[in-house]
Amino acid sequence: MALHAQWLFSLDALRMNSSNSAPIDRQMCDRAGGVEFLFRLGSSLSLPSSAMFTAATWFHRFYMRYSTEDFAPSDVAASCIFLATKTEECGRKLRDVARIGQAKIRNTDAGNIHVDSKEVDQFSASILQTEEYLLEAICFDLVVESPHAELVDLFDAHEKDTLIQEYAWCIAHDSYRTPLCVLYPPKVIAAACYVLAQRISDGPNSPSLDARISASAPTASLPTPPSHKPPSPDASRFAIEYFALSAAELTSISEALSILLEFYSAQDVTVHPYLSSILTVPPPSSPKPNLYVTTAFSANSATLRDLSTDVSGRTPNSSHGGNTPAMGLLGALGAES
Repeated sequence: MALHAQWLFSLDALRMNSSNSAPIDRQMCDRAGGVEFLFRLGSSLSLPSSAMFTAATWFHRFYMRYSTEDFAPSDVAASCIFLATKTEECGRKLRDVARIGQAKIRNTDAGNIHVDSKEVDQFSASILQTEEYLLEAICFDLVVESPHAELVDLFDAHEKDTLIQEYAWCIAHDSYRTPLCVLYPPKVIAAACYVLAQRISDGPNSPSLDARISASAPTASLPTPPSHKPPSPDASRFAIEYFALSAAELTSISEALSILLEFYSAQDVTVHPYLSSILTVPPPSSPKPNLYVTTAFSANSATLRDLSTDVSGRTPNSSHGGNTPAMGLLGALGAES
């Protein structure tokens, strides 16, 4: 974790990013839309999920140094994808990345974009130019750790619960649509995703998020009646106990959970009705991060075409239920309905 501590920022640093003068909620919308484009581009290129997670992490690191007002999210996302195809050993030709990227931007089939067209030439040049700024912004540090690796270890250490594991995996996908990867280490994000997945699966009458992430089990200080056997380990606190988290890390998990719930609450419920089960989950009692404005996400959500044009009023959706490898929590919840 210490190796990549330079890439972890405080919430205050995120809010006061001097490179971006836009309101924080608009910045978060821009980032979510850019990662949405990145995932769809990577999916169309048949890239492994690990390459897309790496690219998404670079994307967020880049915008801690630069502004969406100076670099279009589509250019940065495509550059992150192209660089990831080289570092993750899943090489793709530059012109193929540019052609499919143009198809996503224009919301058309890739077959309608000729590989030798002027648009592909221009986008290819933009990708290469942006890649130079990208490498400089991330200090040529290409190594990225993912919360998914932590989740795999967590899954292996616990009795299999397919539903909770699926929810946690999908929430980890969605975490890249938020800035969690530049705020907290992977095990904190993994723990937050698992705890939230458990709470959704267990239902409204189960322990609260605060109880699940408290420093000790709520009943730990109470004496065990002599006529009763000691209680079995609390499954709702499995992730917390597995990672042996410090008090500071538990505070970070509380913040991460609040950010995730804010992100989901900002989605358009009329478009994603499956959100009802998560929107009933009360957030932790920690101060609200206030990164997302609920009313900012309307039914007129952005399409991929908006990524290279005016960003005012843009409200990107999660790709839940879509054909991206990071289909997100809504895809999992929708499959249950």
